[in-house]
Amino acid sequence: MKKKLLVFALISFSFSAFFACKKEEQVLIQQTINDNIDKEIPITIQYLGKLLFYDPILSGKKDVACATCHHPDFAYADGRDLSIGVDGIGLGPNRKFLISSFTKRKSQTILNTAFNGMDANGKYDSANAPMFWDSRAKSLEEQALIPIKSAVEMRADIYSEEVAIDSVLARLRNIKEYQALFATIFGGQPQPITSANLAKAIAAFERSLVAMNAPYDRYMRGETSAMTDLQIQGMSFFQINGCGRCHTGNMFSDYQLHVLSVPDNPKASESDNGSKGTYAFRTMSLRNVKLTAPYMHSGVFKTLDQVFDFYNLILNSKSQNPNVPNTKIDPLATILRPNNNSRTAIMAFIDALTDEKFDRSIPKTVPSGLSVGGNIK
Repeated sequence: MKKKLLVFALISFSFSAFFACKKEEQVLIQQTINDNIDKEIPITIQYLGKLLFYDPILSGKKDVACATCHHPDFAYADGRDLSIGVDGIGLGPNRKFLISSFTKRKSQTILNTAFNGMDANGKYDSANAPMFWDSRAKSLEEQALIPIKSAVEMRADIYSEEVAIDSVLARLRNIKEYQALFATIFGGQPQPITSANLAKAIAAFERSLVAMNAPYDRYMRGETSAMTDLQIQGMSFFQINGCGRCHTGNMFSDYQLHVLSVPDNPKASESDNGSKGTYAFRTMSLRNVKLTAPYMHSGVFKTLDQVFDFYNLILNSKSQNPNVPNTKIDPLATILRPNNNSRTAIMAFIDALTDEKFDRSIPKTVPSGLSVGGNIK
């Protein structure tokens, strides 16, 4: 895992940067480190990003963190059909809202988002990587700041969307530990605590969350016993039945928008019309999908069996959403052949895309002194 972090992280800083800072900054930084781990580690942009990811200081009422809806206990999703951000209490499926309401969609896992947009040849451009179910943001840096501005996700009604980021930056600038960490990592800037650096830090941590050693990966590297005979058979059926037309490449996603007529969640306040009102949503990666139920943007399917059933239902352009005409369903979905006789094998193959050995560590404290992960207990 340590080798992977070095490969996939944007920037890594050694102890030389740490010892180059002022003595009082060294004390503050080391105190923060000692609160979270048992031994010294290099000060890295990923480390700062992790603290920010778990710190509810980024939310309007200081009760929601990025980790509230992207928690390692749920493979960096939250195990819910629709997420609950501001004014919520509890974690995952047990989370309840006290005043506010559900967010618009199901929380996606951020495992392997470092590779969003990867094509079938393994090429990708991190600066233009599609983010969110409707691909409305490009790059993890752009994505990182959007929930902070969202009233239902993190901002609440404490300040307006226009001043949300500036308000959060002002808070961070008043916390000595963050002053020291930003200064060390982004040294040489008159004011290192900026929106750009905030986004870079969170994105760098998210890029470190890699789970790419599933049985499938080991099998493809030549470990023939890594997958069972049924899983190998399922890999063949996966292509024959047409699943691989959209779930393609090493990440098992074409990262394109498709209209499928997935039903709206009955808990939602209104119909979710997807990208630019077209009811199109981005293909999800199948990596670790076993760990991230329920499924689809609306979270309406509790199991992969139900997803399989859905694809059977939309054969011959039979829409399952009254807002989506039959003629609008993507042809790639209508030519699928989800043969029930091959279902068991395909499900076994999807299991082979699961790597449960990812970073599950959680900081013991965060520099703001607030509850780690937000109001989740």
